[in-house]
Amino acid sequence: MSGLNYFVVSYDIREKKRLCRVHGAMKGFGEPVHYSVFRCDLTARGKVEMVAVLTDLIAEDEDRIMIIDMGPVDGKVEERIEFLGVHADKKEQEGKIIIV
Repeated sequence: MSGLNYFVVSYDIREKKRLCRVHGAMKGFGEPVHYSVFRCDLTARGKVEMVAVLTDLIAEDEDRIMIIDMGPVDGKVEERIEFLGVHADKKEQEGKIIIV
């Protein structure tokens, strides 16, 4: 077992400058899957570090971040996720840049 858990992180940041900072920070912890939604494979320590960084970046009285623990990264993560409509596979996502 790898000790990694799959987290879905979604955020609603009210101010553009903070939004850009949060997005930049999140790129260090995972990969974007939708606007303001990231997939992160993290250890327990990695999650604590991510929460600490995000807490420093947001305005707690204005912004909101949701972190969902999807469980162990065990090869079954994809079975727990359902997409409707267009879903880009990993090859399509490589090399794309998201501009906020």
